[in-house]
Amino acid sequence: MTKVKNDSNKFKLEYWFVDDGSKDRTYPVLKELQAAHPDEVHYITFSRNFGKESALYAGLNAVTGDYTAVMDVDLQDPPEMLEEMFDLLETDEYDCVGTARMDREGENPIISFFSNGFYGVINKMSQTKIIPGARDYRLMTRQMVDSILSMTEYNRFSKGIFSWVGFRTKYLPYKNRERVAGTTSWNFWKLLKYAITGIIDFTERPLMFATWMGIFFSGVSVIAIIGIIIRKLIYPLSSVTGWASMVSIILLIGGIQLLSIGILGEYIGKIFLEVKKRPIYIIREKK
Repeated sequence: MTKVKNDSNKFKLEYWFVDDGSKDRTYPVLKELQAAHPDEVHYITFSRNFGKESALYAGLNAVTGDYTAVMDVDLQDPPEMLEEMFDLLETDEYDCVGTARMDREGENPIISFFSNGFYGVINKMSQTKIIPGARDYRLMTRQMVDSILSMTEYNRFSKGIFSWVGFRTKYLPYKNRERVAGTTSWNFWKLLKYAITGIIDFTERPLMFATWMGIFFSGVSVIAIIGIIIRKLIYPLSSVTGWASMVSIILLIGGIQLLSIGILGEYIGKIFLEVKKRPIYIIREKK
């Protein structure tokens, strides 16, 4: 960031760091940075870990500049792209310049496979389209930031929110980078939960799945019953056979019912969290 600042005199930079309940030396390092650069460096520390989405929202709530960039501190988001992003915004053709990874080099191939599948699923199910490989790293105008802040929902999926608010957005591709320090806390199950949150937050199609499955199997059962009645009328002495297939069908329908209840439960759970009106985050210190 120092290099970016020295290479350009087009803008005055202000830094807001959000410490999401870290247990390493992040907090004392931020205090030292802020003490050394009180006019430029600011920080927010949470009372505990509230998650990436809460940290992002807190940062956007704190900034006051005409343009706001969102980026991770592990340097997987290339800071040197900021100048190009700013130049594009200055043309007044765009309100946001985002980034998208061209590849997933160095990432677990299983996670990469499911990540690519997620974008395909959500883009087919939802009217809110998300660019495959899109990152949270982006530069936005004040107007777009204010629009995002107006969405105060507790269950947040920022990639979807960025797309939902609209505005003219240009995406810049870049190659995947290894993080400079630390290890990611994201694993397959956390990413799966995050993907489910994204789908539930931006489409009601999973609820329609239960409805259509109910209609389909109701139709199949009616046809089967009619077939059994006709057979009994034609062959009155014959017995109805096929207990193994019947048990399999019962298990299949039971599984679909449980899946449908689970989908409904996910939506009800999200509603439950929303209606409690708990804060998205709690600040321990802000400076």
